[in-house]
Amino acid sequence: MQVSIELTLTPLQNDFEQHIIRFIKNLRASEFTVLENPLSTQVYGEYDKLMPFLTEEIKKAFGDMEHVLVYMKMVKSNRSDYEPNF
Repeated sequence: MQVSIELTLTPLQNDFEQHIIRFIKNLRASEFTVLENPLSTQVYGEYDKLMPFLTEEIKKAFGDMEHVLVYMKMVKSNRSDYEPNF
């Protein structure tokens, strides 16, 4: 089953930028399709492969920071090729 996941990593500390950059670079280095915008990062792929990968990457990010939030939205289907038609 294909999924599309939108992630926003929000460190609640002063040195936030390096943590966000590291998290995004780890996502980019994966086998999954990754698209970015200024507010979030979208990751697309097979659910059974993507979820264990994200679990591990979020765990690493949590281990690097004292206070951090991760916002996640998920939709069942790969929407990486979505283009508005209006």
